[in-house]
Amino acid sequence: MSEITPATSIPPTAPGDPASASPPMTEEFQEREAQVMVASQWKLIWWKFRKHKLAMFSAVVVIAIYVVAAFAEFFSPFPPDQYVANYTYAPPQALHFFDSSDGSLRFGLYVSGYKVAIDTFSLRRTFVSDPEVKIPVTLFAKGWDYKLLGIIPTNRHIIGPVDGEGPMYLLGADHMGRDLLSRIAAGTRISMSIGLLGVAISLVLGILLGGISGYYGGVADNVIQRLIEFLRSLPTIPLWMSLAAALPVNWPPQYVYFGITLILSFIGWTGLARVVRGRFLALREEDFVLAAKLDGAPQLYLILRHMAPSFASHIIASITLAIPAMILSETALSFLGLGLRPPIVSWGVLLQDAQNVRAVSTAPWLLLPGVAVVIAVLSLNFFGDGLRDAADPYGR
Repeated sequence: MSEITPATSIPPTAPGDPASASPPMTEEFQEREAQVMVASQWKLIWWKFRKHKLAMFSAVVVIAIYVVAAFAEFFSPFPPDQYVANYTYAPPQALHFFDSSDGSLRFGLYVSGYKVAIDTFSLRRTFVSDPEVKIPVTLFAKGWDYKLLGIIPTNRHIIGPVDGEGPMYLLGADHMGRDLLSRIAAGTRISMSIGLLGVAISLVLGILLGGISGYYGGVADNVIQRLIEFLRSLPTIPLWMSLAAALPVNWPPQYVYFGITLILSFIGWTGLARVVRGRFLALREEDFVLAAKLDGAPQLYLILRHMAPSFASHIIASITLAIPAMILSETALSFLGLGLRPPIVSWGVLLQDAQNVRAVSTAPWLLLPGVAVVIAVLSLNFFGDGLRDAADPYGR
């Protein structure tokens, strides 16, 4: 008989041995894992996006900017085109929250008035703050009449002088005595809407031409890709300048607005088209696309219902990153005098006053529209970066 070798027994592990301990599967952990397994793609994107603190803060700033754009009249104490010749280049006034003139500290909004002083060196008239003159200010003040969202007639504004009396220039005045705060609020609507409208047109062109190029290939792909390469090889700024200069000078402001938007969209669709083409090339051989083809799905339905939604998050991120480029392009063209023109008010039009070095040296607040451009562009870029990272919720 052969000898039977006893089986080797595994020695029991001591409690608390780190070599044998496994992480406890708590009920909370199991519930979280179950939620992740059944969560939709958009929910996973949101969970990952909210971990990006800078992107979340930027999203709040972007929303605030578009709220100002939508309710520009409400945030404008005065009409953007109202001028007062007696207050040309008036400096910004500090907003005071407490008044202690009677010996007791009490809450009350007011700004100090102006008094004229003569610069002994240049013999130029300047405005200085006059603490003896106090102009009471109130929130939700009554002012000039307008229609909220173009529908509701009202005369309420977020801030303004009581009874509309006395000068109030919280951000200063320009060379015609117009309130810069009101003009920046009005310019927010134009500049930010051009970014949205231009990107919307670029989105349609990019998805359409990029989708045709990636889905069909062949001759269509070659023609579209050569067109993209030709457009991307042209110097951007000279091309913008030449196309913008071709707009008739006698066009009304609305025509100029849409003309500039079309020019920016005509140049801006090429990058998105290449992204869409690459995604379509990768998706057209996927199993779900082949299954839809075998099921007899029409090609247009297949593209719009199955292929495009599969990378919609990437498209949204690309759109968010494209809006700042549109805003900067409009600002550059308007600053050079080839884009939007007065009486249209945009950030680029406002920065035309900053072309004069002498004016900037004496009135540096004329550069504040440039600060608005920087804040909007940085916020949109950080917001787009967060969306781009969150678009791949399974990535590390």
